[in-house]
Amino acid sequence: LDRKFVDREVILEDIYYDFDEWFIREDAMPTLNALVRIMEDNPEIIIELASHTDCRGTEEYNLRLSQNRAQAAVDYIVQQGIPSERLEARGYGKSRLRVDCICEECTEEEHQANRRTTFRILGSESG
Repeated sequence: LDRKFVDREVILEDIYYDFDEWFIREDAMPTLNALVRIMEDNPEIIIELASHTDCRGTEEYNLRLSQNRAQAAVDYIVQQGIPSERLEARGYGKSRLRVDCICEECTEEEHQANRRTTFRILGSESG
């Protein structure tokens, strides 16, 4: 991949989570499989998978939930044959909302848009 992609966040399409859950939904698998192919084609890159929650719940709870979501995505990719050393799971809780609405007034679609995983190329093993 071109160096311009290093340290840039990219939203993985269709990687969303049900409320209060962290399992990988079937509709997320094609996107994660595409990321696996990118990593296979670029065996030197290291990627951070960053997961987020909606605004509901405490900071502490959402940090734990988002970390579980990020780890679930990493675990899925590792099961596809990518070495775990090339992946970093990071939960951000509700600190980086995509849709910043008044929590009690957010629609379910807005909450869903916030429950997501993004990825960022941290660098490469070769430098």
